[in-house]
Amino acid sequence: MSGGTSSTEFCTIEASDGVKLDARIFKPNAGDGEGDLVFVLVHPYSILGGCQGLMKGMARGLANRGFTAVTFDMRGAGRSTGRPSITGFSEVNDVVSVCQWATRNLNANRILLVGSSAGAAIAGSAVDQIKEVIGFVSLGYPFGLTASILFGRHHKFILQSSKPKLFVMGTKDGFTSVKQLENKLRTAAGQTETHLIKGASHFQMEGPDFDAQMVNLIAEFIVSL
Repeated sequence: MSGGTSSTEFCTIEASDGVKLDARIFKPNAGDGEGDLVFVLVHPYSILGGCQGLMKGMARGLANRGFTAVTFDMRGAGRSTGRPSITGFSEVNDVVSVCQWATRNLNANRILLVGSSAGAAIAGSAVDQIKEVIGFVSLGYPFGLTASILFGRHHKFILQSSKPKLFVMGTKDGFTSVKQLENKLRTAAGQTETHLIKGASHFQMEGPDFDAQMVNLIAEFIVSL
């Protein structure tokens, strides 16, 4: 992929139930990108302050690598309308709607879904609802026991999907232990990879200090597909 300066476009995407989602499109220089490949980035839990701004650094990094990336505020976050749901199941519709919009408006024949924290659980539940999705990257999936009270019903959707998956997690993640991650992924279908970041906590990985490393891992994963 070529390097270069990316551009950002602002838009509103309407979900199938009428919720209006505030979105950003990060585009590479003209002629730099892979035209039919789009990354859709799903932010952490809205109720705890998650918003698309947390994904901006990664989206810009991907665009500078020659990829088109989309970030958006799920319902009830930022300038998006609607209300967030406790378990994240209403937000699955937001992810599906954004991906469908990308296929229509960005000519996305291939989509890689990237989810952070609760956004990984939400995105994982959407993977098999969108035929254009060719793979999934999870950054800090909340597989732990306490987190499973809220997000446990999402687990089966990504574990049963045969689409390629990469799970990135810090070894000091406070929501999921390395053992819990390994136990869950034993049952996963299809190509499933893990990458552990030594000493990183859950919220550290959401911060900008790890953006460049996440971009490298995501770019390596897409090449492997």
